[in-house]
Amino acid sequence: MSGDTLDFATERGILLSGMKPLQPPDSLHLDAAQGWLGLGNHVEANAELEKISPGHKRHAEVLKVKWEICAAARKWEAALESAATLIQLDPEDPLGWVHRSYALHELKRTAEARDNLLRVVDKFPISATMRYNLACYECQLGRLEQAKEWLEKAFQVGDARRMKSAALEDPDLKPLWKHIGLAGS
Repeated sequence: MSGDTLDFATERGILLSGMKPLQPPDSLHLDAAQGWLGLGNHVEANAELEKISPGHKRHAEVLKVKWEICAAARKWEAALESAATLIQLDPEDPLGWVHRSYALHELKRTAEARDNLLRVVDKFPISATMRYNLACYECQLGRLEQAKEWLEKAFQVGDARRMKSAALEDPDLKPLWKHIGLAGS
């Protein structure tokens, strides 16, 4: 599913109030982990995260990178755990909710993934990613009309051109490809 790889930059809130930014050397290990991820090496990225002091392993920024590492390694149970902790730390950040549902979907718990997002989607009116992922989940559950509705909402909130392009390559949305293609004409 491409929905989780859509740009979250406009959806991420400011750093949690009360949570201080990481300081060296932990911040350097986090930067290195992100660098390794950018190079496609989740093993080295994880090795860098392991160097972060125990007191900072539950820092939101560390957990976000941990989730990415788990996703790259296809360790969905661990990804689910990281996302759940992110939600506990900051339930107002849509990223934790999106990551949790994505991990559930990858664990073949798509109905649960959908239900989790449905409970919070209205709290995040500008989250195109949530709406896109809901379209994917509904499509995979055979609920094509609901999938079309969520996809249209995602297009309205986000960068419709970029999302349509992603949707036309997203295997989770394959049953809607003809509809998406027609909507783009």
